[in-house]
Amino acid sequence: MVKKILTTDYVQEELKGNRHAIREKLKKFNAREFQKKECSRLSLFLGEEMPLLAPLPATSFELSEWKQATVQFNYHVAVDKMYYSVPHQYIREKVDVRITDTTVEVFSQHKRIASHKRLYVRDGQYSTVQAHMPEDHKKYLEWDGDRFRRWADQIGPCTRTTVDAILATGQIKQQYYRSCMGFLR
Repeated sequence: MVKKILTTDYVQEELKGNRHAIREKLKKFNAREFQKKECSRLSLFLGEEMPLLAPLPATSFELSEWKQATVQFNYHVAVDKMYYSVPHQYIREKVDVRITDTTVEVFSQHKRIASHKRLYVRDGQYSTVQAHMPEDHKKYLEWDGDRFRRWADQIGPCTRTTVDAILATGQIKQQYYRSCMGFLR
């Protein structure tokens, strides 16, 4: 009894040989003239079809999902429990949102008004573009937790404790600056 042992190298060589044989037969088949026409598949393709081919797109096709959303008062739209900014002029408007695996795009009247890298990991994250913010909100960018703590220290130790508690309530401290501002005023 003889056993055949197939190794990966042998299988790969067989596949290469088969591919080569198929390629040769295909070349002959495409070069052979039709029975009722005086041309071959290859000459027909080269003469009539190839000049009409357009180049492939620069980026691969990506599946997308479309949703409608209303721009909230904080100039963000909610998409899958994440928040993406749009220019503040669109507050309270209905917009179309195109969602892919990598990108979230926001359209108003078929014109793209915002594009963000899609957020994952934990719910409630914000993606905010500074240019989307109203002028009076941009001043918040200069603030940080230490600024509020110094301000609270000037008032008293209980105020400092309260500000520390407000800042510790969430993972994104910037979202709690308004609460600190309201408390300290």
